[in-house]
Amino acid sequence: MNRPVTRESYAQRLNRVAEHIWAHLDEPLDLTVLAEAACLSPFHFHRIYRTMIGETVIETVSRLRLQRASMELARSQAPIAEIARRAGYGSNPAFTRAFRAAYDLAPAAFRATRRAETGAPAMPVEVQDRPAMRIATVPHRGPPQQIGQAFDRLMAWAGPKGVVMPPAVGVAVYLDDMSVVPPADQRALAGLTVSPEVGTDDTVTIHEVAAGRYAVLLYKGPYAQIGQGYEELFAWLPTSGEEPANAPCVEVNLNDPRKTAPADLLTELCLPLKP
Repeated sequence: MNRPVTRESYAQRLNRVAEHIWAHLDEPLDLTVLAEAACLSPFHFHRIYRTMIGETVIETVSRLRLQRASMELARSQAPIAEIARRAGYGSNPAFTRAFRAAYDLAPAAFRATRRAETGAPAMPVEVQDRPAMRIATVPHRGPPQQIGQAFDRLMAWAGPKGVVMPPAVGVAVYLDDMSVVPPADQRALAGLTVSPEVGTDDTVTIHEVAAGRYAVLLYKGPYAQIGQGYEELFAWLPTSGEEPANAPCVEVNLNDPRKTAPADLLTELCLPLKP
């Protein structure tokens, strides 16, 4: 008798698909190979993936390539034509159309905003007493801007379980000082708030974000430029009369990047404070 296929087994299969997509992001999309990675029939794989992940495979790959392109535009001086090729576009106009549709700016204008917004009004910071958060996490090691890979593995686990529903939110916990630890060695956790009945398994570990006082800055915009928010948060600190606690910063993602335009993404940057 065949063993019943559980939601957990589907989660493990889709986790393998997420890892394969990230590892082969520069290669042509092959649904047959992805179906094999998931041990699913190619005939039904696409519909199962869309139902459980919330977007098609093509949409996932396009989103990840454009997300990586936005990081490269914000953090490097690489030619736009080279970034376009890495994103899978054969011409600058095609890349520009796709990027503008996603980010509401042409690539050159997006790159220019990093410098142009230096003199923009400061984002407000609030001191808040926040409750504890119980999160299921997948570890990430490497540059913070690549934590999306861990979040995709997490969502591949969470989708089949049906736990990605409001009020669940994505949470990133950065375990190292980014100004001291080399990017390749930086550790972080990609997390999702979960109820008490969800426990540790082969994919996720349960982590508790402590309750307490936090300095909170609400950042609006693409993840590629979230460093602007941190610059303002830490510029606020010396004049605030507050001291940071010996605990990591936490990011709380208030909306879903798969369903929200990058310009409209809302992220709470939370700096723990001493009592």
